[in-house]
Amino acid sequence: MTDFNTIELQTDPRGFATLWLNRADKNNAFNAEMIRELILALDTVMADKTLRFLLLRGRGKHFSAGADLAWMQYAATLDYNANLADSRELAELMHNLYQLKIPTLAVVQGAAFGGALGLISCCDMAIGTVDAQLCLSEVRIGLAPAVISPFVVQAIGERAARRYALTAERFSGQRAQELGLFAECYAADVLEQAVVEWVDTLLLNSPQAMLASKDLLREVGSGVLTPALRRYTENAIARIRVSPEGQEGLRAFLDKRKPTWQEPQA
Repeated sequence: MTDFNTIELQTDPRGFATLWLNRADKNNAFNAEMIRELILALDTVMADKTLRFLLLRGRGKHFSAGADLAWMQYAATLDYNANLADSRELAELMHNLYQLKIPTLAVVQGAAFGGALGLISCCDMAIGTVDAQLCLSEVRIGLAPAVISPFVVQAIGERAARRYALTAERFSGQRAQELGLFAECYAADVLEQAVVEWVDTLLLNSPQAMLASKDLLREVGSGVLTPALRRYTENAIARIRVSPEGQEGLRAFLDKRKPTWQEPQA
């Protein structure tokens, strides 16, 4: 396992990984090193075929306070081409997280500002605390949420994205749920139990069926039905029915037993 300075990647023997933002003393603020390490960690996750899903979390009080002040001060001294290189690294991180083959779940507490909201939007699902504070804060410091904007729009819709990007208002975890950014929100003292329940739920599912479903939903997009999409969906169900896990799942259902992927790990 690669050693990191700003993040931590843990694997659970049951078949999932937790990727921790691990600069708690800096409220998990982004800098160039963290972005690069997150890209490397996602490469490691992609290469591990035993993993069923990924949790994205932040150590300490906050998920992430956004961009690191020292990093922003340094970026202000760079020319256009150097800033472009920086933005391409961030774009690669967001793209790689969004395109990750396995399901992703963000777990959010405390602050999630700027680029942190982009990470949450790139995940398939997110949960958080009722009192979490989220913000597209870029315009307050003369910037724009450029690289993360496509993912934020997909997560909360164009109209809400316009509001929060242009006002830089903070909004709560409760509001994040109303917007669809959070699937659920919880009191802070029950968040960890909620994580356990989400993990247990995901572990009930066929790993290959989750991969196929994620691919399927990416292809379906907004759901506009075309002849090509109809053919794709027909092929998708035929492929999964004849796959080893599809066959095992159907046999287990008919035999009234648990499928093999629900058996305890040795």
